[in-house]
Amino acid sequence: MKNILITGGAGFIGSNLALKLNDLGYTVTVLDNLSEQIHGPNPDNSALYQSIKDKVIFIKGDVTNKTDLEKGIKGQDAIIHLAAETGTGQSMYSLEKYNEVNVSGTALLLDVLVNQKNSVKKLILASSRAVYGEGKYIDSKSEAVYPKSRSVAMMEKGNFEMIDEKGGFLKPSATDENTTLHPTSFYGLTKLQQEQMVKFVCESIGISYVILRYQNVFGVGQSLLNPYTGILSIFSTQILNDQALNIFEDGLMTRDFININDTVDATIRSLEMETANNEIINVGTSVATTVLSVANQLVTNYEKDTVVKISGDFRIGDIRHNFADLEKAKQLLNFQPKVDFKTGIREFTNWVLQQPRTDNHFDQSLEELKNKGFLKS
Repeated sequence: MKNILITGGAGFIGSNLALKLNDLGYTVTVLDNLSEQIHGPNPDNSALYQSIKDKVIFIKGDVTNKTDLEKGIKGQDAIIHLAAETGTGQSMYSLEKYNEVNVSGTALLLDVLVNQKNSVKKLILASSRAVYGEGKYIDSKSEAVYPKSRSVAMMEKGNFEMIDEKGGFLKPSATDENTTLHPTSFYGLTKLQQEQMVKFVCESIGISYVILRYQNVFGVGQSLLNPYTGILSIFSTQILNDQALNIFEDGLMTRDFININDTVDATIRSLEMETANNEIINVGTSVATTVLSVANQLVTNYEKDTVVKISGDFRIGDIRHNFADLEKAKQLLNFQPKVDFKTGIREFTNWVLQQPRTDNHFDQSLEELKNKGFLKS
């Protein structure tokens, strides 16, 4: 398979993936609408787009447009479907937009695959750990449990950890692919719908599929303009603009941060290895890192006297903990992440310091959440 279509290929993950595939000798076509939320008010001049424009076949188009998809799919051997709206908080009040792009866009892509003659042999879907919601925990009996979302009443009292029915604390555990799925955000729900559609249609028409559940991807090249996703870029912009950091809850919620280079590696392995066919695979590091430690490391790296305020604020739809079980990725992809978080964050901050100062309007995004009732104090 040498001809690859990447939807959303001018975004953070997509552009890095496109460049690596190009280096490996693939012919890459990118379909992307150059969203202002990611690329800024002059998207044709964005660093992400500029990095790929002369190295791929570029189609400025949208996954919600059938003609654009028909043009993009023609002559392709495989599709890597990255195009999506990705903000957890924003998804809670922009339901129509997230449904149109993530759900209807994926349905339209599959519709074209079903009804247009094509040579596509494999479809890779970029899904998300958001489909798990809270994921896997261990209770006092050392048994695995899969709790649903936390109650607003408990969080308003400052009780942020997951508890069982008797009030005992649950211990977070590495989340494997067989974990019960409890999306806690509308974004997570749309990603789950994508997964179900891809599996159903690909099995029906005989196309191999791979569903990759990415954890929190970060690294050099990440958009510094998007106020709705990517805490490293959001915090970085605030720190360099001499703004205080508002750390939600008690700062001890954890995420699994995977470097962009490892993410690209896992994705290419899923493209090239038949052992990945028709499988759902986690892509992460299996290391849980607290949000507070991320904030403190960024402040240290930038050598700033930033105020780090643990506010107790919380967002409806946020999870407490999640980190990936990687056994399946190791077995099927022979994948092992190579970039540890400390190294990756140092590379990231060195890169950020070379970029023009920007305002990502994060405070405005928080005001939107608060006005809609999804940000609580």
